[in-house]
Amino acid sequence: MDTPWLTAAERAELGRAARKRAPRSTAGHWRPAADRPDPLAVLREQAADRVPELVPIRTGRMAASPFAFLRGAAAVMAGDLATAPASGLTVQLCGDAHLVNFGLYASPERTLLFDLNDFDETLPGPFEWDVERLAASLAVAARENGESPEDTHRVVLDAVRGYREHLRELAGLGELTVWYRHIDAQHLADSLKGKPRRRIETNLASARRRDSLQAAGKLTRSTPAGRRFKDQPPLVEHLGFDTDEVRGLLTDYRDSLPDDRRRLLDRYRFVDVARKVVGVGSVGTRCYIVLLEGRDADDPLILQVKEAQASVLEPHLPPSRYWHHGERVVAGQRLIQASSDIFLGWMTGPGGRHFYWRQLRDMKGSAEVGTMTTRTLHSYAVLCGTALARAHARSGDRIAIAAYLGRSDTFDRAIAAFAHHYAELNTADHARLTEAVAAGEVQAENV
Repeated sequence: MDTPWLTAAERAELGRAARKRAPRSTAGHWRPAADRPDPLAVLREQAADRVPELVPIRTGRMAASPFAFLRGAAAVMAGDLATAPASGLTVQLCGDAHLVNFGLYASPERTLLFDLNDFDETLPGPFEWDVERLAASLAVAARENGESPEDTHRVVLDAVRGYREHLRELAGLGELTVWYRHIDAQHLADSLKGKPRRRIETNLASARRRDSLQAAGKLTRSTPAGRRFKDQPPLVEHLGFDTDEVRGLLTDYRDSLPDDRRRLLDRYRFVDVARKVVGVGSVGTRCYIVLLEGRDADDPLILQVKEAQASVLEPHLPPSRYWHHGERVVAGQRLIQASSDIFLGWMTGPGGRHFYWRQLRDMKGSAEVGTMTTRTLHSYAVLCGTALARAHARSGDRIAIAAYLGRSDTFDRAIAAFAHHYAELNTADHARLTEAVAAGEVQAENV
């Protein structure tokens, strides 16, 4: 242990002292810097190391709406967050904690959990940055859903209040209790009645069907040589991979797993590999799917192999302790999530590129934000804030953060004001992109 042990009272005092560095109202006064980089220049810089023919797909997806733009513009927002004073209270950041990066997934015990589910940008940093990204995403989504300014404001307040109150609750609990804390989606459904419960039960049933067998039914076809991925260019494509090289990479990935998981992986044989386009912000990074077969052809396992580039937070924060970005993602995910994918691992690919591996589908499910009613959006905002607090409590000093936040809603109101200003800025950034597309300055494809 490289940090001195402090009493709970001493840790709380550190949190209260942090208010001098960054008063809780600070975020509410944030405005973009006068020398703020052109957001399109930031996106072009990111695109320089991506697959060229896929970059227009990313642009097209980001141009679809202000919320889609926000999803893909994590690098833009990271630069903006870095211009504000910070408390100095550090956690393992998700780094991209917008509301669609929360969702359902299965624990190894096959319990459906609700938690953060994207860690490409994870890095230690100021706890406020995740809260602000979540708050901004809620403000943008609520506006896009046609919510009034008053309801939009309340949605953000609900999320931050959920974060603050749950963090304060966790500050009073023991270390193991906090470590084992999780959000059981079925228990959540059981606590509700009427239409909200039926809606969640439907989502849970849908998530339980989303496994490798279901993915194989959608993504593969039967051939004389056995089950193979279906080409659906440009979203799913065979690219003439050297199967011996892929088997070698699979062996390298295997070495990153704990021994018991290696034994499990050894029960599968390699069958096929294809490139697959995923998400919004990730489009253009190198992402593949690997088909493995266990007992027989009716026992498939589909793994996703995703390129891990430098976190968008790295230009603004101390470097990661992990030189390998795949390991950085895996270590961050294991620290933040209540329970992680049993096949989570990493390896180095051709050209020295870094990758991490996980199951493509393991009862995963995300909320359809665009169809949420006002009441549902409020409830979902609180749930996301609660999940984020649990994640931060695992990796940061929850007692200090809770003391910094305090009992009042000062921090909540400041973050809500920030979210309003950032939603306005994001709308302008999105308009800048759509104008550039219309003028032919950048290429966009709607795929």
